[in-house]
Order: sequence, then structure tokens, then C-alpha cells
Amino acid sequence: MFGFRKMLVAAAALVALSQSAQAFEVGIVGFQFSSETHARVANAAAAAAKARGWGVTLLNSEGALPKHAEQFDALIAKKVDAIIIAMGKPVEADAQFQAAKAAKIPVITVQSGSSPHALFDIQTNEYKVGSDAALYLLGQLGYQGNIVTARFDLNVASRIRGRILDAVLAENQGVKELGKFSMARTQSWRDDVRAGMQALLLQNQGKINGIWASFDGQAYIIDDLLQAQGVKKGQIPLISVDGGKETYARIADPASTFLATVAIPFEEMGKQAVDAIQTIVVEKKPKETVASGPYLFTDAVLVDKTNVEQFLK
Repeated sequence: MFGFRKMLVAAAALVALSQSAQAFEVGIVGFQFSSETHARVANAAAAAAKARGWGVTLLNSEGALPKHAEQFDALIAKKVDAIIIAMGKPVEADAQFQAAKAAKIPVITVQSGSSPHALFDIQTNEYKVGSDAALYLLGQLGYQGNIVTARFDLNVASRIRGRILDAVLAENQGVKELGKFSMARTQSWRDDVRAGMQALLLQNQGKINGIWASFDGQAYIIDDLLQAQGVKKGQIPLISVDGGKETYARIADPASTFLATVAIPFEEMGKQAVDAIQTIVVEKKPKETVASGPYLFTDAVLVDKTNVEQFLK
């Protein structure tokens, strides 16, 4: 009897082992976790995947393209069942996207831009986001005055926001862009922004009526610089895009110069990627049941003093 029970236990253990070996495995890569938004998408996707009982390999490329490509290659070699890329580089990592497709590993990207080799990209409509931010700032200025901008053209989302701002400025000649800082180095971006914006603020002291930042991380640094100069809330309206706990706290803080952001639901996008994999890869439903084209769009919300309290909860 005892021997039979041992056999049953051993058999149960073997079944458990074979089930775990067959567990669905997803690889998740965030391009740069020091950028809070990348980490928010990747961590939310990882949590949603684990909640489904999936195996998760979570990787941080640390803002380095060679490392990003290596991690992508490693997931393909590992033969994971699906890959989620947060804020990836479909153009620069095109070979990896092609290799994943050849290996029949479906890839979903978030806020990365489209790739012909991925299922689709989950993102907000950055053209709408850009216009919401630009028009809010111009509204604060009464469509008259001077602005300076902090840009980041190496990222597709922030580049589109900047181009929409340019289109808005071209149609509203009463607002002039006195100067722009373009962020280049991704790994030491905070130092880059601090030095570049400090120089821009000093060059244009006394002439600036508003500031536009392409993403909130830049705006935090600008806000700190403005506060150090004694600028009060509303004197030089600072507008940005992304949303998050620190952003909402600054918008609500009477000492901060941060006035508004267009909030992107990063956690929801990470979860949407996992839900899409469940539908398309696990349940084997057509891709078109989730997204009809290369993008799955998610709504963004403008947050300022009128509605920030609900985001702080």
C-alpha cells in the first residue's frame, strides 16, 4: 500500500513537471527601465502574464541598442511562445523582428511604432496627444508669447508630438519658439536635459512665457530648474505628456511649475498586450478580432488642476 502511494505521488510529480514544462512562456523587453514609462509597461505586462500562470522572462535593455538586439535574440533562441517589446526600435532591430517571425514567435510592441514583422503596436494616437498638449499650452498663453521646448526626436512618440507642435506653431504666428533643446544621449539623458535646458533658460531669461516638454521625465528636471530660479506656478506654464504618480503630485503641488500633462495609460497598455496574446496566440483567434491594422489605439486624458485629484487616488 505504501509503495503504491509512493508511485501515485511520483506520478503526480511527473504530471506537474510536464505541465510546468508546457507552461506558456512570454518574453518581455523594456528598452530602458530608468525611463519610468518603459518600466511601467513592462512590469504591468509581467504582472498580467504571471496572473495567467504564464512563465515570464523580463529584460531591461538599459537604453543600449546592441543589448536590446542580444536580448531579443536570446528570447528567440529560448523559443518563448510570444514576445512583448515596450518602447522598442522596430527599424534598428528589424533583423530581430524578422527572425522572430521566421521562428513563428508572435511579437506585440507597445509605444514603439509599427513593424511589418510584428502583430501590431499598442499606442495612443500621438497625433492627437501632440495636439492636446500643444493647444493646452497655447491656450494658457492666450495664443501670444514665447516658448522654449525640450524635445526627443530619437523616440517615435515624442518626435510626433514635436512635429504636431511645429504644425500648431506654424498656424499660430503669435507664439514664437525662442529655442529648443534636443535630447540625444539616451543612457545619461537626465544630465543631458539638465545641462541643455539650464543653458536655454539662461539664454532666454525674462523672455519665456511657456515651456513644452516632449515627455514628463524632461518636465521634472525643468520644473526643478524653474523652482530653483524662484518661478511660481502659472508664471511660466510647463506642459508635458505621459502621466504618473510624480507628475500628478507635481500638478497638485502649489510650489511646482508643472501645470498639465496628457496622461497615457501605460499599465493598461501592458495588460492589453497580454490580453491580446491570450486571444490571438492561446485561443488562436484571428488578429483582426483585436486590431484591424498595424496599431491598437488607446485613449489618453489631459490632466490639470481641474481633474488631478481623481488621478492621485
